[in-house]
Amino acid sequence: MTSDELNTLALEALEALKAHDVVSIDITGKSSIADAMVVATGTSTRHVISLADSVRVAAKKANMPPLGVEGESSGEWVLVDLGDVIVHVMTPETRDFYSLEKLWSVGPESADADNAAAANP
Repeated sequence: MTSDELNTLALEALEALKAHDVVSIDITGKSSIADAMVVATGTSTRHVISLADSVRVAAKKANMPPLGVEGESSGEWVLVDLGDVIVHVMTPETRDFYSLEKLWSVGPESADADNAAAANP
């Protein structure tokens, strides 16, 4: 299964259980650990755990069981490692605090854009 197919599988599993603010971030070239990162929000710790479990079950049915699942005991932030795709499911407060999207959007392209904007006021 390609990383794009795995990414689609994760997105569909999250959408099926009504995940909020689902974002897929291409991290190819930014990290050697994966090609994509999916970030989603659940409405409660129970919802977060259910969303992560939905991803785990869908991957297992596709004969691509997760390499690991972390954080199910607390439900504030559950990580599902699908190899080429890493899924983060969080409560709204946890997602706001860690701001993973902002962290992974910083890179050479962002620095070039910032430098160009500063040079041309």
